[in-house]
Order: sequence, then C-alpha cells, then structure tokens
Amino acid sequence: MTRSRLLRLAALLPLLALPAACGGDDDPGSPDAGPESSPTRSLYTLTPIPLPPKPPPTGTLIADIEQSSRDGAANRFQVWIDNDTDRPITPTRVVYHDDRFGAPLEATRLRDIPSQARRGFQITEPDQPACGRTAESGTVTVDYVVDGEQKSETIPVADEAGVVERIASSTCLELGIAKVAHLSWADEVTADGDGGKGSIGTMTLLIEPTGRPGPTLRIDSIAGNPILSPGDHGVYEADLTITGDQPPRRVPVPIKPTRCDAHAFGESGSFAAFGINVHVDGEPGTFVLRLGPVAAVNAVTYAKASCGFLTSIGGGQG
Repeated sequence: MTRSRLLRLAALLPLLALPAACGGDDDPGSPDAGPESSPTRSLYTLTPIPLPPKPPPTGTLIADIEQSSRDGAANRFQVWIDNDTDRPITPTRVVYHDDRFGAPLEATRLRDIPSQARRGFQITEPDQPACGRTAESGTVTVDYVVDGEQKSETIPVADEAGVVERIASSTCLELGIAKVAHLSWADEVTADGDGGKGSIGTMTLLIEPTGRPGPTLRIDSIAGNPILSPGDHGVYEADLTITGDQPPRRVPVPIKPTRCDAHAFGESGSFAAFGINVHVDGEPGTFVLRLGPVAAVNAVTYAKASCGFLTSIGGGQG
C-alpha cells in the first residue's frame, strides 16, 4: 500500500468512529446514553384566600337609592333594602317618602330578603315633583313579615349619588321650559353642496311658544354628542331669548360629524341626544332634547355621507 493511501485511511478512521460514539443518544440501554429529559412541571395555581366571615348582623334594616342606566331609560329608580338581621323577611309593602315628591311613592317587585342580603325595589319617577322644595333626603317605610309576625319600620334612605335631586331638578326644569314654549327638532336634516364628504349639515330647532306671557326662557348653547357636533367646536352658541307671547320660530343649527370611525357610530346610543343649556327666569339648567325617529335616521345618514367613509379600529375603511 502506498504512503499516500495510508495517509488517507488514517484521516478517514476518526470520522467513521463518530456515529458509534453518538449512537448512545438513540439507544436507551447504552451505558453512554445521557439522562432522560424530565417532563414539564405542572403550573402552580394560587390557593384562594378565604374571605373573612361576615360580622354579626346589627339587627337593623338599611336603605339606599341607586339608578342604573336601564332604570334611567325607564324613568325609574330603586330603593335597596339591606336586611342586616338574623332572619329572612318578606316585604309586603315598600313606600318611599320625600318632600321633593309631593306624594309617597310605592315600590314594586316585592320579594324575600334573606338574612344579611339586600334587594332593590323599583319606583317610577313621578310626572310632577314638588318643585321648589329644599329637602335633602327621604325615608322608606317597609311593611314585612318575619317568622309569621307582621312588622313595619320607617328608616332613612342614603342617596350618595344624588339620584332624587337630579330627577326632581331635571323634571322641574322641563316643566319650567314647558310654561314658555315647546321645543323639538324638525325631521329634515339638510347639507350644503352635494351633501358628500366634508359637507356641513343643518338641523332645525322648532320653538312653539305657549301664547301666554310668563317666565322668560333663554337658550344659551347647544352641546353635541359622539357623532354629531353643532357649531364650529362642538357647541352652538344659540343666544336666544324666548317668552310665551312670541310667534313660533325655526332656528337653523349647523352640525358636522364629531368622529368618523365605525366604533363611534356602532356604540353611541346617545347620538340623538343634545344638551340644551338654558336659564329659566334666571335659574340655570341643562336638559336633553332628543331627535325624533325620522330626524335621527336623517342625521346619521348625513353624518355618514359627510364622513365619506368610516374607519375601523384597525385603520381600515368601511
């Protein structure tokens, strides 16, 4: 064998030995095999800490007032009764008393209240509150049965959110406005130019005075919503003074889209509502004047046309 062939063979032998040296990885019985990989450890979860036990009942009933958005839309609020006694009770009559409402208001949806639980009872807002009253709180009388015995308690009612004050003041404001004029929106919503992208729209405020002299109504400004903005900056400075003996009038109010994204159009349930800032005989207030069904459709149709397209959250067009 020639010297050159011997050199090539010597170089090849270490390479041939490599598979044998590495083969133990595939053979679990090989003494050269490495340690088996351990399975993934299970994830640990935290053990919930038990809540502290409730304190013993005080033996009293506790009441407060709440109003959800659904309650507000249905012109009602709820008196919640907390039964902080050691026995379940069965209310048979729940009546709210408040000087700001001329007469007592009876609650509905009566049902059992377990021990140390609370339940809400619905009360319809009165059409005619007692305007001008200065009361700051009310009471509730609860007639109930406990262990077969009929009982009755009258307890104070907390109203941290000022629900009753808001209801009474807003209703009294509307009644004050109604003594001067009836306000509404016309059905038509027009646009300048061809009504396309970038167009300015116009809604029309209808003012129909009662025909009788009396209080003076001043409309200071009109505020917009997430879809429609009156005026140049979302607020239209109306500067109108109205008395009951004036003739009817139509007031054009310029509008433009507030936003041009699909989320605003899809999620805004208040697009038909406009806040009207007023003074009635010098007393300030704000009330909501809503578009009628036809005007609402026309207003949204205008806004979409003026936007040209609606952007999505991801930046696409719709």
